[in-house]
Amino acid sequence: MTKQDLVNTAAEKTGLTKKAAGEVLETILETITKSLKKGDTVTITGFGTFRVSKRSARKGVNPRNPSETIKIPAMKLPAFKAGKTLKEAIR
Repeated sequence: MTKQDLVNTAAEKTGLTKKAAGEVLETILETITKSLKKGDTVTITGFGTFRVSKRSARKGVNPRNPSETIKIPAMKLPAFKAGKTLKEAIR
Protein backbone atom coordinates (compact mmCIF):
# COMPACT_ATOMS: atom_id res chain seq x y z
CA MET A 1 0.00 0.00 0.00
CA THR A 2 1.28 3.42 -0.94
CA LYS A 3 0.66 6.87 0.48
CA GLN A 4 -1.78 7.55 -2.36
CA ASP A 5 -3.68 4.36 -1.50
CA LEU A 6 -4.03 5.61 2.08
CA VAL A 7 -5.33 8.96 0.83
CA ASN A 8 -7.85 7.27 -1.49
CA THR A 9 -9.11 4.94 1.27
CA ALA A 10 -9.40 7.79 3.79
CA ALA A 11 -11.30 9.91 1.25
CA GLU A 12 -13.76 7.09 0.52
CA LYS A 13 -14.42 6.24 4.18
CA THR A 14 -14.75 9.81 5.46
CA GLY A 15 -16.43 11.48 2.51
CA LEU A 16 -13.61 14.04 2.27
CA THR A 17 -12.09 15.01 -1.04
CA LYS A 18 -8.81 13.34 -1.97
CA LYS A 19 -7.07 16.70 -1.61
CA ALA A 20 -8.40 17.21 1.94
CA ALA A 21 -7.56 13.64 2.94
CA GLY A 22 -4.05 14.12 1.52
CA GLU A 23 -3.61 17.30 3.55
CA VAL A 24 -4.73 15.53 6.73
CA LEU A 25 -2.30 12.66 6.14
CA GLU A 26 0.52 15.08 5.33
CA THR A 27 -0.18 17.05 8.52
CA ILE A 28 -0.11 13.88 10.63
CA LEU A 29 3.21 12.79 9.11
CA GLU A 30 4.74 16.27 9.58
CA THR A 31 3.62 16.36 13.21
CA ILE A 32 5.13 12.94 13.93
CA THR A 33 8.38 13.97 12.22
CA LYS A 34 8.63 17.26 14.16
CA SER A 35 8.01 15.48 17.45
CA LEU A 36 10.70 12.90 16.71
CA LYS A 37 13.17 15.64 15.74
CA LYS A 38 12.64 17.19 19.18
CA GLY A 39 13.32 13.79 20.76
CA ASP A 40 9.72 13.21 21.86
CA THR A 41 7.90 9.89 21.66
CA VAL A 42 4.64 9.68 19.69
CA THR A 43 2.13 7.10 20.93
CA ILE A 44 -0.99 6.23 18.97
CA THR A 45 -3.04 4.08 21.33
CA GLY A 46 -3.90 0.73 19.81
CA PHE A 47 -1.50 1.24 16.90
CA GLY A 48 2.01 1.76 18.23
CA THR A 49 4.77 4.06 19.38
CA PHE A 50 7.24 6.05 17.31
CA ARG A 51 10.49 6.95 19.09
CA VAL A 52 14.08 7.97 18.43
CA SER A 53 16.67 5.23 18.89
CA LYS A 54 20.32 6.10 19.40
CA ARG A 55 23.05 4.00 17.82
CA SER A 56 26.52 4.45 19.28
CA ALA A 57 29.69 4.88 17.23
CA ARG A 58 31.43 1.69 16.17
CA LYS A 59 34.09 0.26 13.92
CA GLY A 60 33.12 -1.46 10.71
CA VAL A 61 34.73 -3.08 7.69
CA ASN A 62 35.12 -1.28 4.37
CA PRO A 63 33.19 -3.41 1.83
CA ARG A 64 35.56 -2.40 -0.99
CA ASN A 65 38.65 -3.32 1.02
CA PRO A 66 37.80 -5.91 3.73
CA SER A 67 41.19 -5.55 5.41
CA GLU A 68 40.53 -1.87 6.12
CA THR A 69 38.45 -0.80 9.11
CA ILE A 70 36.34 2.35 9.09
CA LYS A 71 34.79 4.39 11.87
CA ILE A 72 30.99 4.53 11.75
CA PRO A 73 29.70 7.63 13.59
CA ALA A 74 26.96 7.65 16.22
CA MET A 75 23.50 8.44 14.87
CA LYS A 76 19.84 8.71 15.72
CA LEU A 77 17.30 6.48 14.00
CA PRO A 78 13.50 6.43 13.96
CA ALA A 79 11.99 3.31 15.54
CA PHE A 80 8.47 1.93 15.73
CA LYS A 81 7.04 -0.52 18.25
CA ALA A 82 3.67 -2.01 17.36
CA GLY A 83 0.90 -1.75 19.94
CA LYS A 84 -1.05 -4.67 21.38
CA THR A 85 -4.15 -4.10 19.23
CA LEU A 86 -2.10 -3.98 16.02
CA LYS A 87 -0.16 -7.11 16.97
CA GLU A 88 -3.36 -9.02 17.70
CA ALA A 89 -4.94 -7.87 14.44
CA ILE A 90 -1.97 -9.19 12.46
CA ARG A 91 -1.90 -12.55 14.22
